Amino acid sequence: MNIRNSIRTMTPIADTSCIRCPPSARLVGCVLTLGIALLGFCPTAGWAADWSATEARANGQTVYWDMWGGDAQVNAYAAWAAAAVRTRYGVDVHIVKLADAAEAVAQVLAEKSAGRIQDGKIDVIWLNGENFAAMKRNTLLWGPFVAALPNASLVDTQGKATTEVDFTVPTEGYEAPWGMAQFVVMYDSKLLPSPPRSILALAAWVQQHPGRFTYPAPPDFIGLTFLKQALLVLSAAPERFQRPVDESDFAVATAPLWRFLDAINPYLWRSGRAFPVNGPAQRQLLADAEIDLALTFNPADASNGIASGLLPETVRIFVPDGHSIGNTHFLAIPYDSSVKEGAQVLINFLLSPEAQLRKQDPKIWGDPTVLDLAKLSPDDRARFERIYRGVATLTPADIGTPLPEPHPSWVVAIEREWQRRYGSGVRR
Repeated sequence: MNIRNSIRTMTPIADTSCIRCPPSARLVGCVLTLGIALLGFCPTAGWAADWSATEARANGQTVYWDMWGGDAQVNAYAAWAAAAVRTRYGVDVHIVKLADAAEAVAQVLAEKSAGRIQDGKIDVIWLNGENFAAMKRNTLLWGPFVAALPNASLVDTQGKATTEVDFTVPTEGYEAPWGMAQFVVMYDSKLLPSPPRSILALAAWVQQHPGRFTYPAPPDFIGLTFLKQALLVLSAAPERFQRPVDESDFAVATAPLWRFLDAINPYLWRSGRAFPVNGPAQRQLLADAEIDLALTFNPADASNGIASGLLPETVRIFVPDGHSIGNTHFLAIPYDSSVKEGAQVLINFLLSPEAQLRKQDPKIWGDPTVLDLAKLSPDDRARFERIYRGVATLTPADIGTPLPEPHPSWVVAIEREWQRRYGSGVRR
């Protein structure tokens, strides 16, 4: 019997070593310590180095992929990827659509609290930020696994620093970078030739144009990013947000943000008594000319909307304040998944040049790649270079260097305070 086939559960994040089996791993997978040592395998990395064997074990497995399901184009892309993985590798991928990745985190935490060590309901989660931090803090992640993925070697870890640091928290191989994001603003250039391009200019503009601006209600990630952008820009000491929140300093540090929101709230769409539930809902308000500005975390969102007929051809984007928040979004495997081979095969495919190329196409999704084009074959690199960015997509030089995300503890604290102050508004 192949001894690797008997190892179904590997260690959750507790020891980042992948050379020696940590004590927690011995409890769940290293009963056969001597045999594993002789073969050179370790539950955190070694046995997965044989990728062909991983693919063979994945064949016939069923993987449940939990992901944000609030956008039709994203859902269509995920369905294409699931079909491709099923056809090529025999892995049956079921997509579970969520309103927020926090739902998946809560599910895995509940399973751990109940003492479950395998057969978890979730095998892959699309997440980042405070959700990754929460899973890492509660030892809910399996790995490190990223280095074992063949396509991980193509990731641009040098030019895209956030592929290894998630909201200031090192990923340490426990989540695989999947796509890049940067905060931009969409506007209809026909109706609004000169949009307000800074947070301060926006405050004055909103008061002069009542009802023409809004933002998605937190915990929606775009709404939270708008709050974080304002927080960083308005703060006299933005570097403080790279450290964990200090409750004794929270009121002083965030005071400029609340003054800004207090100033614009009465003048928002529906007088600040209702908020769009997410980015696509806000984009529809822009398409219907109910508002003049819409926020997005995808620089290709406007071109995507134009190509798919969801937005007028005159919609354009700009980077607020010249520099905006940017980050990477990731894929992780919960500690109690029993189909970790299939989960790895799915994630590795999503990191392939083929899948990344399709994802970056504005006609399909427009999500920027995490890959280093210099590491690709000449043919694959040429395919990326031939992608038509779209009439409304800025060049990387125009988008500029992103502002770093605050520590995830600030996100949690800001969301809680926003809910206290403005959360009685209705989500639409």
